Amino acid sequence: MFDHLTDKLSSTFDRIRGKGIIRESDLAETLGEIRRALLEADVALPVVKDFIAEIKTRASGEEVVKSVSAGQTIIKIVHDRLLALLGGDDEENALHLDVAPPAVIMLVGLQGTGKTTTTAKLAVHLRDKLKKKPLLVSLDTRRPAAQEQLKVLAEQISLPALPIIAGQQPQDIAKRALQAAKLAGHEVILLDTAGRLQIDELLMSEVAEIKRLTTPCETLLVADALGGQDTLNVATKFHEVLGISGVVLSRMDGDARGGVALSLRAATGQPIKFLGVGEGVNDLDPFHPDRLARRILGMGDIVSLVERAHEQVSEQEAEDAAKRLQKGQFDLNDLAQQLQQMRKMGGMSSIMSMLPGIGKMKKQIAGAGMDDAMLGRQSAIISSMTKLERRKPGIIHASRKKRIAAGSGSTVQEVNKLLKQFMSMQKMMKKMRNKGGMGGGGMPAIDPSQVPAELRHLLPPR
Repeated sequence: MFDHLTDKLSSTFDRIRGKGIIRESDLAETLGEIRRALLEADVALPVVKDFIAEIKTRASGEEVVKSVSAGQTIIKIVHDRLLALLGGDDEENALHLDVAPPAVIMLVGLQGTGKTTTTAKLAVHLRDKLKKKPLLVSLDTRRPAAQEQLKVLAEQISLPALPIIAGQQPQDIAKRALQAAKLAGHEVILLDTAGRLQIDELLMSEVAEIKRLTTPCETLLVADALGGQDTLNVATKFHEVLGISGVVLSRMDGDARGGVALSLRAATGQPIKFLGVGEGVNDLDPFHPDRLARRILGMGDIVSLVERAHEQVSEQEAEDAAKRLQKGQFDLNDLAQQLQQMRKMGGMSSIMSMLPGIGKMKKQIAGAGMDDAMLGRQSAIISSMTKLERRKPGIIHASRKKRIAAGSGSTVQEVNKLLKQFMSMQKMMKKMRNKGGMGGGGMPAIDPSQVPAELRHLLPPR
């Protein structure tokens, strides 16, 4: 989502990085470029004005004048102000469920922002990450089949939903949910409220009454990241009338400029709690301001990458793969497993966005056809091979290539390309094994201090 902004800021910082002295003209030019980049990313004008003014004040002071590397100092100032703009620390952005159970989380917002799917995603997060026992409840009696939609989603994620009673009003459903949760021992109730195409008095009075009846510990606005200035207006109105405690920003994986995420905190004074990053039930990420700030500035997000790898790859799988590599047993079965793991981790684009400095390689990556579609094509090609061919790729001659291409819906050229890439990887693995670790190339260096202690065993040897 922040690709355009990241590219603009990276090119701006490249011109001042390493400079020992920053003249007034350099600073003015840099601030002008940052201002244009933020406005092009759809960040609200008042937010941009305050942001630039704060950077100018700090960058014009003794802190920069006496710095050994003024360029690096300015980059740090921008990072710090961006972090402040995104809002506080992780503790502030976490769910606050420290109340007598059942804790109530109410999700509000307009129609079409993804409240119902977000309810299901949040339920999975509560169960899998926070070890809570949630109950899903639909209060949307207006949109056709809305209650049935949540029921189906609850079945898909193997979590309970409050049974539907035809004709019951939202307020009565909420009361019944409280009773049912207490009887069944549910620790959290997720209330999926009704939305409208636009804000009106009836919508606001209904959600306000539900909030009064249930006293939720969290009132989360589900807002559309693609909505631009409209999303900010909606967020401001909901907070004025209802008093939201946080925001879930949906469709962050869409093709938007990202300005909403940078403007919401200033518009409402409330933190972003989660980001919806895909259609899957696990595609809901807790919001970490520091990590997002680093990604926007092209510094990568190694912590999230390692955490995601830890979630998708068991320690046993990692150990088995390492042993095979040490023995030189890397074959197409291993490659197929790696491709599957990459897809589980969000695909090529998601992984690339977390690597520091990768933005400068985008054109080369695009030219090489390294995208999410490529992962699917290569998986299909390997699946069309026999067990023997996967273990011994050297036996794949012309006729076998034609059969594999036909079976996978690809071309012989694509089969050749995969085999060539595999051979290159195999050679690289042998060099790494002989040298006892990563040589001069490969992945960007990872600072272990950025990675939680319990995850550092997953890092490659230094």
